[in-house]
Amino acid sequence: MTTEELFKSVRRVEIKTRGLSRNIFAGEYHSAFKGRGMAFSEVREYQYGDDVRDIDWNVTARLDRPYVKVFEEERELTVILMVDVSGSLDFGTQQQTKRQMVTEIAATLAFSAIENNDKVGIIFFSDKVEKFIPPKKGRKHILSIIRELLDFKATSSKTDIGQAVEYMTNVIKKRCTVFILSDFFDGKDFSQQLIIANRKHDVCALQVYDQRMLELPDVGLVKVRDAETGEEAYIDTSSKRLRRAHHEWWIGAQTRLNSILTHANVDCVHLRTDEDYVKGLMGLFRKRG
Repeated sequence: MTTEELFKSVRRVEIKTRGLSRNIFAGEYHSAFKGRGMAFSEVREYQYGDDVRDIDWNVTARLDRPYVKVFEEERELTVILMVDVSGSLDFGTQQQTKRQMVTEIAATLAFSAIENNDKVGIIFFSDKVEKFIPPKKGRKHILSIIRELLDFKATSSKTDIGQAVEYMTNVIKKRCTVFILSDFFDGKDFSQQLIIANRKHDVCALQVYDQRMLELPDVGLVKVRDAETGEEAYIDTSSKRLRRAHHEWWIGAQTRLNSILTHANVDCVHLRTDEDYVKGLMGLFRKRG
């Protein structure tokens, strides 16, 4: 992709996702993801009924009459986008690839965050952490993240979600909201890393998948290639037995994933590449709000 093509792509993504974040997600995002707790706001004179534990003894002694500390919800969040850049995200048989949808969703979440004056950071991962951009505020920062989303080239095609989650837990010290954007095609068990991460942070899983992972079409003999291992094979999609086995594999994989997420108490939304992801995100936000 040339510099000019990249600039046009960034602008196109910005126009679409910024509009979504302002017009649709702003209120839902605000109510769904709370601040880090109660922050000190000011002191005022003691009033009947105030909790004596809130008395500011230093101010009280200085002014010779009782004053209490006033607290309010601290709204500012830190949002971390964990984006899967492994080879399987390049797959897509409908309107777009999984990677294209992940890019749009990540950009929409990023703009929703800065509309709320939150910081946004991003972790690109495959079977290792490929790149970490620390959290910052502002449109310029978000546009640099979108450029990376559009143009980033991973050094590995495989997936290790557990390692990426463990890295995030270690590198992000303060509590934050974490969105994991992936197809979750990982043969390893990452439940323990997810449990530990969700105790410290507020983790959400966004699974992006293609319709053909759910069911194979009957199109005869086709050559397929595993995007993560590079292995190639011919399969006969006209075989009902093969299509049924593929569907059963998908159901089993989804059952295992849902079990991991439920055990870790992580909210999840499943988003298909040929469907509108807006409805899925709105459902997630409203569930949490």
